[in-house]
Amino acid sequence: MDSPINVSRSTSAKNDGLEVQSWASSSSRSSKNKIFPFSIALSSSVSHNDYVASSLKSKFDNGIFLTWKDLSVVVPSGKKENGKRAILQELTGYVEPGQILAIMGPSGCGKSTLLDALAGRLSANTQQTGEILINGRKEMLAFGTSAYVTQEDILMTTLTVMEAIYYSAQLQLPDSMSRSEKKERAEMTIREMGLQDAMDTRIGGWNVRGISSGQKRRVSICIEILTRPKLLFLDEPTSGLDSAASYHVMKRIVNLAREDGRTVLASIHQPNSDVFELFHNLCLLAYGKTIYFGPSSMAEQLFASNGFPCPSLRNPSDHYLRIINKDFEENIEEGTGRTSTEEAINILVNSYKSSDTYNEVKERVSIICQQKGGTLEKGNQANFITQSLVLTKRSFVNMYRDLGYYWLRFVIYVALGLCIGTIFHDIGSSYGSIQARGSMLMFIAAFLTFMAIGGFPSFVEDMKIFGRERLNGHYGVASFVLSNSFSSTPYLLLISLIPGAIAYYLTGLQKNIGHFLYFVLGLFVSMMLVESLMMIVASIVPDFLMGIITGAGIQGIMMLNGGFFRLPNDLPKPVWKYPMYYIAFHRYAFQGFYKNEFEGLTFPNNQAGGPPTITGKEVLTNIWQVDMGHTKWVDLAILFGMLFFYRFLFWIKRMMMRTGSNGDKAATRSSAAAVVAQLQPFDLRSSGGGK
Repeated sequence: MDSPINVSRSTSAKNDGLEVQSWASSSSRSSKNKIFPFSIALSSSVSHNDYVASSLKSKFDNGIFLTWKDLSVVVPSGKKENGKRAILQELTGYVEPGQILAIMGPSGCGKSTLLDALAGRLSANTQQTGEILINGRKEMLAFGTSAYVTQEDILMTTLTVMEAIYYSAQLQLPDSMSRSEKKERAEMTIREMGLQDAMDTRIGGWNVRGISSGQKRRVSICIEILTRPKLLFLDEPTSGLDSAASYHVMKRIVNLAREDGRTVLASIHQPNSDVFELFHNLCLLAYGKTIYFGPSSMAEQLFASNGFPCPSLRNPSDHYLRIINKDFEENIEEGTGRTSTEEAINILVNSYKSSDTYNEVKERVSIICQQKGGTLEKGNQANFITQSLVLTKRSFVNMYRDLGYYWLRFVIYVALGLCIGTIFHDIGSSYGSIQARGSMLMFIAAFLTFMAIGGFPSFVEDMKIFGRERLNGHYGVASFVLSNSFSSTPYLLLISLIPGAIAYYLTGLQKNIGHFLYFVLGLFVSMMLVESLMMIVASIVPDFLMGIITGAGIQGIMMLNGGFFRLPNDLPKPVWKYPMYYIAFHRYAFQGFYKNEFEGLTFPNNQAGGPPTITGKEVLTNIWQVDMGHTKWVDLAILFGMLFFYRFLFWIKRMMMRTGSNGDKAATRSSAAAVVAQLQPFDLRSSGGGK
């Protein structure tokens, strides 16, 4: 059922010297190339251009003008003969300070791709041509000058609204601001978005009820406007919200644009009538082509003049999408005849391109580009040490509150420690205890470290947050790696110490405190090493289920080559011994644990014809085939070296990853890992070859 709408038929928008004129027209179309009957009258005289230029000049001093001309984007496609598919085709437009431009169209039309292109976020495999200018210059969007709010609200669910925004303020705002000033900025931003009543409410996730979806959307916006950016990109800000929440979110954004002179671009799928009336200008796309660009209230007349009038009780945005959406092909009445959606799109595209409005938009872009504004200055932010400390604290709090991160694993580890301790209870020093000791230590080094993959889903969520924040320039990879390492250390030490002590002393291993501390330290570094391995897996395989399977497979292969299930001398030399035996961290964990336990012990020898006793060193050499050319501390040092190497590999991997598009489904929407992208600044380039 069509929703009622009260659309203003005459625009009240004043576009700095652009005089809007409209008049009624017949609903029938006499020609496919007929120009729709309204124009944005812009005198071509020098005096009038000077007037427009002078009106724009005042805005250049404080705001950002963004223009694009003949912008096209193509992506690789195996389905096409030339291997490429056009996503955007020769788009031209602009957006000015204090205004909101709505980029609208059916799914797959190129909305998010256009937004990503303007923000410099296209993926590396895309090819971009055309010209994108900021204040009439080829500029790079540096930190503090722009912000991008993604379609998905990627937030730390364990934090309260105030905590999430305040932590972000400490990361983004410069060290010259005191903590109280940063907190005040956070509180002011919260009030601007109307979240003061939810300040102390947790954001919430699968296990904790939290704020509503509309409030989450406003939290995402709050985080990105802390630095007071002059240019704001919003990717479908009303997606998933009800009509009331959509209106309140967009109304707040309109207020920000009007009060602070921000330049706002928002891709939006299908706004309700109240939201639609909030937009100043509309860029209507259909499959990469411009259907209309101009005042949002005047788009109706383009459709009406070409034989597609909007019914009086229908939301105009709904009507536009019905006409130009060919996903569900229907015949559309056009005058007295009938035409397909494809034909309707071509009619509207040709009508717009042959109109005075199209020429006037190009002239407006030309005038803006002639007014060379000042260059953009990169905003200041917290230094590396401050960012690392803040991230460490935030991550520690998140791990503490997220039961699935470490606490559930801790309970399982305690239970496993009790199982191991009771099964191998008071193992003694008989000849049979040699095999029992080896089996117990193998299980500790292999299975308990294997359980570290249980935190992979929580880590994937952290990676998504890291991807969003890094993409927006909040901090770098090194800060994330350090903070993750420092914040997880206390929990892994706790998991290693208490369950390890239960298993160690119930089993009756060597009572010396030095041996016990080595055991705990070896278990700790092995768990850290597995978590580092899973970090690398997460950067390659972002899906948590596939990541767990991949990580489990890698560890299973390493476990087989560790030297227990198949003794080192019995391993096939190609591949399995060289190099797999030396790559598997289990080898060094086994050897370290074996040396720590067996050295200094003596066992009765049950073998006929042999000496009455056998030393621990002989057990290591003859039974377990342990390399005795170095001490257990060397094995531990190698484990630490592998730990640092894995973390370094993760850092290299993140640094090498190019920015991934958040964009349209039509434009190779990248996976969650591809969202983790190149550090700011974002390069807005003017000619082909991609970004």
